Amino acid sequence: MSRFAIFILWLLHWLPLPLLAPLGRGLGHLLRLLVPNRARIVATNLRPCFPHKSEAERRALAREHFALLGRSLLERGLLWWASEQRLRRLLRLEGMEHIVAADQRKSTQPVILLVPHFLGLDAGGTTVAMHIDAVSIYSRQKNAAVDALLKHGRQRFGDQQLLARDEGIRATVKALREGRPFYYLPDMDYGPRDAVFVPFFGVPAATITGMPRLARLTGARVHALIVEMLPGGEGYVTRIGPAWQDFPSDDVEADTRRMNAFIEHEIERIPAQYYWVHKRFKTRPEGETGFY
Repeated sequence: MSRFAIFILWLLHWLPLPLLAPLGRGLGHLLRLLVPNRARIVATNLRPCFPHKSEAERRALAREHFALLGRSLLERGLLWWASEQRLRRLLRLEGMEHIVAADQRKSTQPVILLVPHFLGLDAGGTTVAMHIDAVSIYSRQKNAAVDALLKHGRQRFGDQQLLARDEGIRATVKALREGRPFYYLPDMDYGPRDAVFVPFFGVPAATITGMPRLARLTGARVHALIVEMLPGGEGYVTRIGPAWQDFPSDDVEADTRRMNAFIEHEIERIPAQYYWVHKRFKTRPEGETGFY
């Protein structure tokens, strides 16, 4: 992202959301045409995940996905520069009582927030930051201006701790034990390391086992956090669920299967909002032909 693009984002954040949202949708439709490789990835992902849908229905789903992707890109300007007062009107939080009630029972127990890769997850991060101090992991960006902007956006409110992916597990465990909820996104294909092949919409998918392992190591309870983009100018809603019961178990693979099954259920509710441009099935079991 160039400095000029950042400047455009800054200008656009002054627009009311009912005007910014359709601009974002238009950008998304344009991206679908300009980046055909990503459009192919989306189509490749949707085919095995929604075999019950017709080809026409999957194409419509892909178009809506790109429209919402464009929205999420432009609306990040709001998260980075809009006033807290404005953001509180656009970002709704539900379910905070689950964390508060659990804290009253055992105030020192660490918390892991399971955050699947829905398009509004950055809005969810900002929403959480306006209420609690958390820890999250980010990928260092090659562009220094973009890297600085991402850090600024994610640390605007409260006392947020950002850990680079290469800092390892020790810093995360330390933050958890110090009482910071961990904003954790474990549903991407990060390769075979520390991963098991468990079903994702019936397809074996390399899935990292970090969530059950961290929960066992730290004694943390797990709460799912789902971020939903709302139509037009309504903004976003972030929903925190109750603590998962009987988690983790003694079976890391079974726990990882449970996580994927939960994410599938949420995707089926808002399918266009999942991050389908990612090569979720990139890593294949030995001897299996590649997806992409």
